[in-house]
Amino acid sequence: MRSPAADRTVGVLLPRDLPADRVLPYARRAEELGFDAVWVVEDLGFRGGIAQAAAVLASTDRIRVGIGLLPAGARNVAFAALEIASLAQLFPGRIDVTVGHGMPHWMRSVSQWPRSPLTFLREYVDALRALLRGEMLQLRGEYVHLDGVQLDRSALPDVVPDILAGVRGPKSLALSGEVADGTVLAEPVAPEYARAALGHIAADRPHRLVAYNIASVDADPAAALAAARPGLEWIGEPDWHAHIAPLPFADELVALRAGCVSREEFVARMPDGWVARLAVAGTPAEARAGLDGLRAAGVTDTVLAPVGPDPLGALDSLAAVLDV
Repeated sequence: MRSPAADRTVGVLLPRDLPADRVLPYARRAEELGFDAVWVVEDLGFRGGIAQAAAVLASTDRIRVGIGLLPAGARNVAFAALEIASLAQLFPGRIDVTVGHGMPHWMRSVSQWPRSPLTFLREYVDALRALLRGEMLQLRGEYVHLDGVQLDRSALPDVVPDILAGVRGPKSLALSGEVADGTVLAEPVAPEYARAALGHIAADRPHRLVAYNIASVDADPAAALAAARPGLEWIGEPDWHAHIAPLPFADELVALRAGCVSREEFVARMPDGWVARLAVAGTPAEARAGLDGLRAAGVTDTVLAPVGPDPLGALDSLAAVLDV
């Protein structure tokens, strides 16, 4: 079920390794160009999601900021609620928050991978939303333990932000449909994957579907595909199988990866037609058609990830998809 509140927005992803002195200019330029949102990422070893979101919100005027995603195991839910409530108070209606399991190998490396990730995420999302609403929690779950915890009235936001789940497996998608306000799908998201994910989500109330995608727009379609290609080098790895399985060329893609000695060889041998299906890439008209296909498949929020050595400069070419 689509959410009318999230009416097909187009945002951009802030690259996790963007030099620090370009982070805020990137966000401000995205706002100037008319993008609806900037999404920041929190990957282990890079920058923190909450700190980035706060800086971007403070340096812009209207653009929404999405955090994708905060691993549940990384923060006690009560203290996560403090941070999120603060952002929502200071910048009402401008923040979206995504929580998830986190990458298993990252979370195991910091001893924060639970025996039952699904149970943990369910307890976490439910407790986080309740705290943001000002509820007093006396909770003794399997993972989340709160003994009379409540946010002070002075700390409660007027607008409780959407809590989304960043997940990919069928059981996790179903859980997102039950407890979250939306689901964030990592790249690549083709229409077939979006439809398959929504089938697992099966939400019975308004539910946003946020789709990240590698993006490249150029008047020369060949140049756009060539630029997008390196951003897809990971998709042959097992963790990305869910993204690929619904595609008509899934078996061929798996066979191609098995026959290549490296990700670089794999992505170099990938047919242009596959690149065009797995990225928002091509001329402005072709890229807009790609967005239309995602919208028709149920995507409410598209997030474009720029490629190439100059992500800030790439924003101007990506903005061509906003023209109608």
